Amino acid sequence: MSRSDRLFDLIQRLRAAKKPLRAADLARSLEVTERTIYRDMAALQSMRVPVEGAAGIGYVMRSGFDLPPVNFDAEEVEAILVGLSLLARTGDKALLKAAGRVGSKLGTVLPPDRSKLLDGRHLQVSRWGVATDIKLDMGQLRQAIREERKLGIRYVDERGRRSTRKLRPIGIIYWIEVVVLVAWCEKRRALRHFRLDRIEACRLLKEDFRGQGDGLRAKWQAEAADLAAR
Repeated sequence: MSRSDRLFDLIQRLRAAKKPLRAADLARSLEVTERTIYRDMAALQSMRVPVEGAAGIGYVMRSGFDLPPVNFDAEEVEAILVGLSLLARTGDKALLKAAGRVGSKLGTVLPPDRSKLLDGRHLQVSRWGVATDIKLDMGQLRQAIREERKLGIRYVDERGRRSTRKLRPIGIIYWIEVVVLVAWCEKRRALRHFRLDRIEACRLLKEDFRGQGDGLRAKWQAEAADLAAR
């Protein structure tokens, strides 16, 4: 979570709290250190957010502080709601948690007549899709793609044969029943698709491939277009 997102989250928690929130409890739930919480509270106070309290006592927010409403119309809110609900089909637990945070933020900043749409009772989305037993940290995979960092994996193919690979990951495809990692395989010296449910182990390497991601994605798209044209 970025610092700006964490500050936003802290504001939400303080506004909803019925009693002072301890730095230790906030640090535990946000997975940061208490020192980080102290710094964040000082930052909020410097931005004139009405936070009161101190280390060892707890923090509260004076009443009357509101975030500005976000101007989404009803259909836009429903589009976001359905999109967030569809994430349950991907098997990506990190994205599902992020979707929960998005919904919580929207509920805070939407006008009352829009925020009530977020209860989702009038729009139901089937959760059938990718099995939820994917053991990989999919947030780590997406991080590797964003930062153009190499991955080391142990893979089992459809015949049960095991191999170790060094990959340059460039994309993830969320199919209906499986999730596939698209990557340049240094062993095969070609672009390959790897089903996540067949990756037994995965680690983020210190090596990177910065500046190559866009070119590899263009190559992948060209190969896919050529295959579709045949």
